Amino acid sequence: MINSPDPSRRGPRFGTPEEDRPPLSPQLALRAAIVGSFALALFAIIFFRLWFLQVLSGNQYLAQATTNRVRDIAIAAPRGEILDANNAVLVDSVPALAVRISPPDLPVPVTLANMRTPARADQIVYNRLAHVLRMPTNRTRCKIASPPPNVLHLSPVACDVAKQIALLPYADVTVRSGSVVSKYVQYYLAERQNEFPGVQVQRVYITHYPRKTLAAQVLGTVGPIDSAEIHEHAYKGVSPNSIIGQSGLESHYDSFLRGTDGAERVQVNSLGQPTGDLATKSPVPGHNLKLSLNAKVQQVGQQALQQSISANAGAGGAFVAMNPQNGAVYAMGSLPSYDPSVFTGNLSQSTYAQLTNPNNGDPLLNRATQSAGPTGSTFKPITATAAMQSGAWSPGETYDDTGTYSIDGQTRHNSGHAAYGVVNMVSALQVSDDDFFYNLGALTNTANPIAHPNGGALDDWARQFGIGRRTGIDLAGEASGTLPTPRWRAQRNQLEAECDNATGPFRGKPKHPPGGCGIADGTNRPWSVGDNINLGVGQGDVQVTPLQLAVVYSAIANGGTIVHPHIGSDVQTENGTILQTINPRPARHLPINPIYLETIRAGLRAAASQQGGTSAPVFSNFKQQVYGKTGTAQYIDPKTGIENDYAWYACFVPATATSKPITVVVTVEKGGFGAVGAAPVAREILSQWFYGKPGPYQAGSSTTL
Repeated sequence: MINSPDPSRRGPRFGTPEEDRPPLSPQLALRAAIVGSFALALFAIIFFRLWFLQVLSGNQYLAQATTNRVRDIAIAAPRGEILDANNAVLVDSVPALAVRISPPDLPVPVTLANMRTPARADQIVYNRLAHVLRMPTNRTRCKIASPPPNVLHLSPVACDVAKQIALLPYADVTVRSGSVVSKYVQYYLAERQNEFPGVQVQRVYITHYPRKTLAAQVLGTVGPIDSAEIHEHAYKGVSPNSIIGQSGLESHYDSFLRGTDGAERVQVNSLGQPTGDLATKSPVPGHNLKLSLNAKVQQVGQQALQQSISANAGAGGAFVAMNPQNGAVYAMGSLPSYDPSVFTGNLSQSTYAQLTNPNNGDPLLNRATQSAGPTGSTFKPITATAAMQSGAWSPGETYDDTGTYSIDGQTRHNSGHAAYGVVNMVSALQVSDDDFFYNLGALTNTANPIAHPNGGALDDWARQFGIGRRTGIDLAGEASGTLPTPRWRAQRNQLEAECDNATGPFRGKPKHPPGGCGIADGTNRPWSVGDNINLGVGQGDVQVTPLQLAVVYSAIANGGTIVHPHIGSDVQTENGTILQTINPRPARHLPINPIYLETIRAGLRAAASQQGGTSAPVFSNFKQQVYGKTGTAQYIDPKTGIENDYAWYACFVPATATSKPITVVVTVEKGGFGAVGAAPVAREILSQWFYGKPGPYQAGSSTTL
């Protein structure tokens, strides 16, 4: 019989799970609910975001991802050609390769904040590129535009990048271009793109000057657009990598010459390597500019001017040849000159310093339009006009020249103390009688400088002829020159006094002894008759450019019309279709009595053809009718105090059956007498214009002004 176990001896009792779970407290239940709700909310947010990215914004991000794999590479547009009057090419564009760096695509993107200290990874790229381009890698002085400090110590490539970032932070940097970038360099860099991140080789067009220094200052230069220009209205929408005209005709007609860059869209991988072409927008070439310049006349003029400078130990010179009827410029030269192609590459600071150094003759200066000075006796036709138009003198009236002219206790003489006896207007112009024109200067002076602050008849007619004002030629930087008047002298005296006493605009600067600033002569004297006497013979304070004098002589030739000089003739398409003709209207017409004009012309003709004429030794055997006047201006160097003679010659020749009329003005700094230094150059220019070749270089006498 089996006995039942004793209940008192039973072991532990195990019930069901439900029976074993302890009861859930309310606090625990609340916590569980909160955690669960939070987890559910996070899951919902993640799910919604994923749905938003994939469903709602999928197309947008797909487009952005595609864009990240596309790069726009600019395709440079060639600038238009500049042609002479006979369609000879003076400036054109030639294709070339350029190595450029894109600062944002370097291993460490370069910005204004970090450009001074290149990252090591970037410096490695710079050094690799320098070795390929055979450039040095050592650090040297690097001067940037802004912000300070402006002088850094960087390798040449890093310096190029820093300079560009300081000017235009968003533009690519051209490290080298032209012949130094061969196709082998292009292949090498393309095959090793992973070693040269941010480096690209692009096709560009380089401005080419086939005639080197010919008309360099007139044609002008081109260069990269800078940070100030990019914001100007004239360059709205222009690429920050564009090449624009910086001076001369290149600048004035830049909107026509500058084309529109194209773009090539290429697909690239994560290393920036091209994987395929997507689309190409072709560049649009610029229009051609045809000039009134005659390249052969220009070349002969520069050669003859250089010959005169060399023969007479001159310091420089200029010439202008133009049509006296409409102001079209046939030739305009300035020496010393330069080769504008130096501005198409990486211009060094030392080269730029040489081009702008006055001790080197300021080659960048266009002496025909930007340099002004006394003209000597070439000013006398203006004095003759003022005297006759004002009634102070008549064409047939005579003057007895004894060799001296005295007024206000001062005595003046003719050159070489010559005495010409009884002369009239024609003979006085023929022999360049200073005493005669001293007298006219006194007669055309204002009687009361206070009541007439702008001067008398001479000042009035000089102003009407254009002295002291710009001609409006299509070249930037034209000088206005100076026409001295009683008002002008009073202003100079006031400036001198303020400078001496450190007041007015000179406040805070050191004081000077009376006249120490050199603005006036230190006497604080008012306008006197002596000022007008000096003006009557083109001396004293008058400052005239060769172009201004050419306009004056053109007016005498054409009957009193002040022409608007211009070098541009028309704008053309690539195939020669004329888009715009350049023919500005005359500035004004002077109401000069035809009898007076004929009297002046007779004197100028006698000066170039009759015995005793100042330029007769140069032109008496010239087959065309030359109407000309020599000028010898005394100029005192403010640095050395040494007086030098500046040679001038101004003339015009009427039209012939085969040639248009021409006005020529020549000046040679420190070139001696006008008949010696300037007239022979004018003869060479006229020989080329009328006969198609320069004649023998024929200098005149050193005793005639």
